[in-house]
Amino acid sequence: MAEEENSVPAKSGGKGLMIVLIILVVVLLLAVGAMGYFMLTKGSLSENSNVQENAKEQKDSNTQETYRAAINDLVLNITNSRGREKLMKLSFTITSTEPTIAQIFENHKPEIVDIVISQISARSSEELLTVGGKALLKEELIDEINSVINEVNASNEDIKKDSIKNLYFTTFVIK
Repeated sequence: MAEEENSVPAKSGGKGLMIVLIILVVVLLLAVGAMGYFMLTKGSLSENSNVQENAKEQKDSNTQETYRAAINDLVLNITNSRGREKLMKLSFTITSTEPTIAQIFENHKPEIVDIVISQISARSSEELLTVGGKALLKEELIDEINSVINEVNASNEDIKKDSIKNLYFTTFVIK
């Protein structure tokens, strides 16, 4: 009988310990799940915060109207790394905060086309076919076109400085 009394408390003590462990595991899982949900909804683990920031920036930029102008169907000579000549057809559109950008582009088209020709001629066809090469070309064209527009309109204070915000290639063919 003494043996039965000793073995029964040992079993119930083991069951109690097992129940406590199960409860602890469940509480821990709930705590981890709650922390994960909190972090996801607050954006520290998701791209949701980036999306919210981008949406806010777009909302701010939407308060400023954007205007467009385009240069279409430029045919340019370029070379590859071996010196062989190729042809390139290029069209692009710019966005600007300046309402008169289309007229400015039309009035100063020779200067802008010259910039494009100079920038394209400084690169090989292999460089222009890479994503990085196109991105670099975009950045440099925006900077150069902004500087020309700033220079030719320096006396006109109504025209905003560095008004070109983006450039989009609409045709980019190398053959």
